[in-house]
Amino acid sequence: MSIKTARRLESVKEYYFSTKLREVRKLIASGKPVLNMAIGSPDLAPPQRVLAEINNAIHENGAHKYQSYQGVPALREAIVDFYKRKYQVDLDSEREVLPLLGSKEGIMHISMAYLNEGDEVLIPNPGYPTYTSVTKLVGADPVYYDLRAEQHWEPDFKILEKRDLSKVKLMWVNYPHMPTGAAGNQLLFEKLIAFAKKYEILLVNDNPYSFVLNDNPISILSITGAREVALELNSLSKTFNMAGWRVGMLSGCPDKIEAVLKIKSNMDSGMFLGIQKGAIAALQIDDFWYEEMNEIYTRRRNKIWELARALGCTFDKEATGMFVWAKLPETQDAEQFIDDLLYKQDIFIAPGTIFGSQGEGYIRFSLCISEEEIEEAINRLQIEV
Repeated sequence: MSIKTARRLESVKEYYFSTKLREVRKLIASGKPVLNMAIGSPDLAPPQRVLAEINNAIHENGAHKYQSYQGVPALREAIVDFYKRKYQVDLDSEREVLPLLGSKEGIMHISMAYLNEGDEVLIPNPGYPTYTSVTKLVGADPVYYDLRAEQHWEPDFKILEKRDLSKVKLMWVNYPHMPTGAAGNQLLFEKLIAFAKKYEILLVNDNPYSFVLNDNPISILSITGAREVALELNSLSKTFNMAGWRVGMLSGCPDKIEAVLKIKSNMDSGMFLGIQKGAIAALQIDDFWYEEMNEIYTRRRNKIWELARALGCTFDKEATGMFVWAKLPETQDAEQFIDDLLYKQDIFIAPGTIFGSQGEGYIRFSLCISEEEIEEAINRLQIEV
């Protein structure tokens, strides 16, 4: 018997990497030595003290019970201390911080808390595909704003203000930006805050890449007046190699945090205590960790630049973050280009088109792959030539 799915599924497709990775796994199972440099899933281990904390917590009294929807007080306090040390932002651990089971879930929680059917959402193009899929799943309408290289991948506010913004309820921003690596800056955030206030839009900065190859970490909440209109998502996934642990956080003013908590408390039953203890240890780690990780990523990025040149691509050496966003030679179709690489050289790279129409003509390399594997990819290209 066939039971019809909900209409909301008609508006979204399965996530690109969910489907493409099945294809890649089949190739690997058939004996193909595929090098995966498409996914931003850190291959390095979390700090040792983080692993020790989760091991110790397993034996604590009550560790296996349901936990608070808001996380243990020590985790919220660690987030507050982290924001103070790293971003110079003061937060109230009781009312302005909400731990999450990953920031991706936070995108859904925020959207469910604030969007009604027919509301419009400003989404960056190129940008993280989940902004679009979640917007459609809750019945709202995505409205894309283009980001271009010649404008340093920042919004063109003159073009934005010419639009009818009367139905816009929420705007997603993401600096440091994925996939392009644009760092963002205080002036940009000031413009975004002013824009959001003028048009009464909830502004959400998705900020998981602050500390990867970025000399100037910044939080949108450091801008005067930001808390009136802005929330910020953050994550331990990239900074501390904890992607599979699913630890994120949301920060902002109390009324907005309370609204999101209403959704979250109906969606999960709290985070495992051991993971919370590990997250606390990560947030408290000293600067040596960041320096060590960035030394590794710098060496990998240099190798990726070499690979990109071998493919005839150009790129911005000032870009930040965990990826290299590279422009293909003229007239190259991104998806055809990466499929040719996959099936001829067993190299998997992300096509820019999965991030929006402004990604046409670009490909994205991940730094979550060893130097030796990148060198192997370079060698394969040289052999092919």
